[in-house]
Order: sequence, then structure tokens, then C-alpha cells
Amino acid sequence: MQASPHASPHLDRFCAEHLPKSELQPVFLFNLPEVQYPEALNCADELLSAYDHQGQALDKADRVAIYFDGPATSSESEQAPEHKLKQETKVLHWTYTELEDQVNRIANVLTNAGLVPGNRVLLRGLNGPLMAAAWLAVIKAGLVAVPTMPMLRAKELKPIIDKAQVGFALCEDSLMAELEQNLERGHEHYSPSLKSALSFGALQQAMRDASPAFKACPTHRDDTCLIAFTSGTTGQPKGTMHFHRDVLAMSDLFPHSVLRMTEQDIVIGTPPLAFTFGLGGLLTFALRHGAATVLNPKYTPESLMQGIERFKATLCFTAPTFYRHMAGFAERYSLKTLRHSISAGEALPLPVRKLWYEKTGIAMTDGIGGTEMIHIYIASPGDELHAAGKWGALGKVVPGYEARIVDDNMQALPFGQVGKLAVRGPTGCRYLADERQSNYVKAGWNLPGDTFLQDEDGYFYYQARNDDMIISAGYNIAGPEVEASLMEHPAVLECAVVGTPDEERGQIVHAFVVLKDAPGFSEAELTQLLQDHVKQNIAPFKYPRRISFCKALPRTETGKLQRFKLRDSMSSQTTPATLPSTLSSAPPSSVPSIAPAANPHKVLQPEGWIAPKGYANGVEARGRQIYVAGMVGWSGQGQFESDDFVKQTEQALQNILDTLACSKAGPEHMVRMTWYVKSKKEYLARGKEIGAVYKRLIGRNYPAMTLVQVVDLVEDRALLEIEVTAVIPD
Repeated sequence: MQASPHASPHLDRFCAEHLPKSELQPVFLFNLPEVQYPEALNCADELLSAYDHQGQALDKADRVAIYFDGPATSSESEQAPEHKLKQETKVLHWTYTELEDQVNRIANVLTNAGLVPGNRVLLRGLNGPLMAAAWLAVIKAGLVAVPTMPMLRAKELKPIIDKAQVGFALCEDSLMAELEQNLERGHEHYSPSLKSALSFGALQQAMRDASPAFKACPTHRDDTCLIAFTSGTTGQPKGTMHFHRDVLAMSDLFPHSVLRMTEQDIVIGTPPLAFTFGLGGLLTFALRHGAATVLNPKYTPESLMQGIERFKATLCFTAPTFYRHMAGFAERYSLKTLRHSISAGEALPLPVRKLWYEKTGIAMTDGIGGTEMIHIYIASPGDELHAAGKWGALGKVVPGYEARIVDDNMQALPFGQVGKLAVRGPTGCRYLADERQSNYVKAGWNLPGDTFLQDEDGYFYYQARNDDMIISAGYNIAGPEVEASLMEHPAVLECAVVGTPDEERGQIVHAFVVLKDAPGFSEAELTQLLQDHVKQNIAPFKYPRRISFCKALPRTETGKLQRFKLRDSMSSQTTPATLPSTLSSAPPSSVPSIAPAANPHKVLQPEGWIAPKGYANGVEARGRQIYVAGMVGWSGQGQFESDDFVKQTEQALQNILDTLACSKAGPEHMVRMTWYVKSKKEYLARGKEIGAVYKRLIGRNYPAMTLVQVVDLVEDRALLEIEVTAVIPD
């Protein structure tokens, strides 16, 4: 591309100075009329404008832009009356006019704080109206948005802040604790560039005095407006830099040519706005076409089905794992308005595609995209694939893009031959100051790292990933990052992490661990110990759901780890090394931080009594006592995610374990457990399911148990409540 005469207003030139060299960037294609954008372009202003992607006027001022299907946060409920989210039949919503009002107020708060065009602003929030408005405001003000996943810990936020040189942040109140660690001098996660962070609550206070009018910064179409971070196979975060024109391109191509979106559409789904899959599907697509979006901070498969029926949603965006579970609720809810069920984020298993169609009559629209490319570039409408008998295909290339299958020398392969996928179009990979740019872009093509084949009809079929990334339930998880966390535990000598195929999640994180010493611990206890350790140090969704203990890891003569042997061992159902019959005979001093105390309690069983089923008749214990108040099946944020008895049981038990962990106690320390249930009949009828959940979470630890049927509980939606008494030995 030749230099444009329209100058960039970015006073902070960090992004422009850290783009890859032109020869390392892919070839960009702007062949379609839809991607012919003017030089002066602010994508947020365009998304909020009264015109669609074809320049046609949209009467959307009073139309709903955002529905909020969740509890109001403190920052939402404290808004001034004239700016509150409207409530109709208990549904909060903003019109396009009200959304722009909020966006302008936030943009004024940011500029009044001294931020100038080109500064980076970190965004950290759940899916909700304020997160959406903040993203738009940052970009409308000519700043650069750096969204982050809500579950990231302080140590995971630090490299993102450091690499993008983020100086300012907007953060959901409930997520401030981890972010603040990057603000405190002297803390191990301190990031010198991060000078200030504003909570959503404080932001809302400032918005009250801010003007509702704001003129968009006249940015250039090739100014960076978004740095989206993705974890690579090394675990080191990679920042992908996207221009204003890129955001509009993703909103103009796939949703127009494949989804056929109109202003009558209502979109719903689960991906976070921090993911470009969620950013497009749940925000920019809808705004670009004058449609409405439904945002919820934490859908479950059943509540998402409820949301589709309640809001009469026409488009749903989520991962295959969700669709598999949603199919089980298909008969309970009406999906008559749903035109497209869009799957992305991980490979869609053919059985899930068929199950969804069998239960709903809706053919899945599958797609492949990526943070580097910003969104989906291969997909076809599900009904088209169904009619063509192409059940196993993702689809054809999205108009505006080109794709081919190549070999290691970038030579195109014939139809039907498996090779690497190469893509190019109006968007492409621009890593932020990262040497891995040359791995992703070769000969002008983007190489997403996927293996495909293409048939003679132009349909693409996904085969596998060709790197070490683990994709579990739609999340990208870097094995080396999990390994690093495990290696921080004093009991671990070395470890390796790979992805193991899983019917529900696509893949699960599987760790192979070689121990130093672990005196007195069983395999199950060690597994729980290491899983808890990982959850406490990095985002919980990354923890290894399966751990195998080995005497040694397979390596080459030069010491290089042979991960393929670990994968092969699982596909052939063999183990690469056996678990030692005795984990350790070394003295406890070798691993003082995990050495257990004496036997925590003694189970009492009168002579001649029949053995109890799943509980202890009596327990004798000495030590420090812990009383866990009645736990119900809601999350730590006070939200019930399910009205299913077994699901609430699982959550209540997990809440008990989390509470015990605060005192360094575990399920083995429990001596008494009292269950209060609304329905004894349901408890007994679902005993097998409850037992499976109990065994998975609590293991073979059976305190003295009591069951009490009650008329009601304090929390209206609670189906049960569980109290626990635990004793930690002196």
C-alpha cells in the first residue's frame, strides 16, 4: 500500500513504530466494494452511525442496541436516572441513542484524564453494556483498546501491559484486585507503564459530570485501534494489531455474505468481548447492521437456551461444547426465531453437528477464524452444507478472502490432499514487535497453523492443529504456560502438558508429572493438590483436568522433550511410564510446604454394624475446627447458573472446597456434613448422579452425614444447602 495523504492524528506513535516491517506483513486484498473505506475513518463512529455498510440510512436511533440479560452491576444501578438502562419486564436495555450518549460520556472522561490519540487503554470487564460502551469510547476517542480476558491473573496481565505499554485501564469493580497488583510499586507483578486504573464504578461517577456530546477523533483507516492478545504455543502473549478498517471489514464480510444480517436480527451468545470472536459476533456485527445484541456475563447451556427463547434471538454464537449440552434442553425451549447457530473457537465434532440438527432441526454454521485475522474467513451457511451433503466441511472461503492448501514450501496442493491452510484478504497478521511474525506470514500468506484439505467443490475440511496449542471448550491454552505453573510447586521435578481428546470439550489439558517427593500422599490427593495450585496461579480454565504421574518423560538423546510420544501413548491407551508404587519414602522435610499432618480423623464403626453406603457412622477428630456455613449452588458472585438439582449440588460442594482451601483444608478434613433439601424425592431419585459428582469433587472422603428435608430455603432459587464441619490436626 502506498502512503496516504491523510495524516494520522495519533500523537502517541507507539503502534505505528512497532508494526512489523512491510516485507513481513501479508498481502492485503481490497477487491470488493464492501472494503473500500475512506482514508479518514473511525470505526466506532461508523458503528454508531445511522448508516449501514452499504451507505443505506438506518432508522435505528430509537431501536434497541443492547439488551442486558443479567444482574445489574453497581456501576449500572448507580447511573443517573436519565442515563439508566431502561427496564421493561425486567429486561435492561439501551437504545442506539442511549448507547451513543454513554459512549460519548466515557470518551470525554478519557480525554479529560489527559489521554491523547494513540495511547493504549486496557479494558477488563464481563460481557455487559458498560464493557461494550467502554470499548467503543476508547476507539472513538482515537485511543487503542487492549481488551483482556476477565479470568486472567495479575501475573498474566503483566506481560500484556508491558508489551503494549499500557498506561491507563478501565476495569470492572469485581476484577480490580488482580489489576491493582500491576499498579503497586514493589509488587512482583508491578508494571511501570500502568499509571492509572479506573474502576467501572468510578468511571460511572465521572460520567455523570461528562458531556453527552463528543466529536469522533478523525483517525486514519490504517491507524491501529485494537491490540488483541492471543497466547501462542510458547505461552508468551502475542499482541495482534488491527486497524480501523479491519474492524469494519470483519463486520461487513462474514455477517453479510454468510449470515445475511439485517436490522431485524437479535444476536446472543457466550464468547467474551475480549475475544475477537465475541467482539464481532456480540457487538460490532449487530451495530454495523442496525441489529440488537443480548449480553450476559455468564450464560450456562440452559440459560442460553432460555435467552434465545426470551429475546427471540435470531443468531447464536458459542463453542461446540455449549451446543452439545444445549441439545439436551432443546425440547424445553422454543428456537423458532433462530436462523443461525454459529460455532467457532474450536473444531466442531461431526457428532455434535448431527446431534444439534437432530434435536433442533437447525443446521450448524461452522467457521474458522483467529485473533491474527480478527474473525472468521472460512464458513458457509449451515443449511447450504446440509443441502450439499457436506456435513463434515466448515464451508467455503468468505467472499473477500482467498485460501489454499500448501506444503512446507508454500506450494499449492491439489484438491483432496492434506496440507497447511494459507489465507489472505482484507485483514491479516500484524504482531506487535514479535519475531514470530515470520512464522505466521510466509510469501504474503497467513498461516494460521491448521491442517486442512479442500475438495473439488471448494469446501474446506479441518483436520487438526499443527502446533502445541490446546483448544478446550473454546479457550486457547498454551501447554508450556501450564507446565511453568506446575513446575512452581515444590513436589514437581519436571512435567509436560499436551491436549487429550475429549468428547465434551474437544480437548482437555493433560499433564504428565515427574515428582520430587510427596510423602504420605495418594495419587488422588496429589492430583487435587496440583490442580488447585494451577487454579490459584493462572486462569482457572487452564488447569490440567487429567494428571498422569511418571518416572520419567520421553526425551531425545539431546534432551529434547518428545511430546508426540505422550500424545501417542494416550491414543493407544498406554502410559509412557508407570506410577511408582510408593510415591516417596523421603522425609517430609524434603517438601515442607506440602507435607501433611497426622491422620486428621478416625472413622468410628461399631462392631457388627453393616457398612454404610457413602458416609461414616461416626468420626473422631482433634485439632483446629472449621465451620463452613450453609453453602448453596450459586457462584461466588451470588448468581445461580442452573436450576438443576445436580448442578446446584456440584456448585455447593465446590463452594465448600473453596472455603476450606482458605484455611489450607481439604475434603479429607471434613468430619460432618448436613444436607438441607427441598425435595427428598429428587435427592433419592438422582442419587447416582449426585454420587458421581461427590466422588469427583470430594473423593473417597466420607464424613458423618445428615439429610434434612425443609419446606424452603432463604435463597428462593436454591434447591439445597450444605453445611460442613472440618478439623485440621494440630
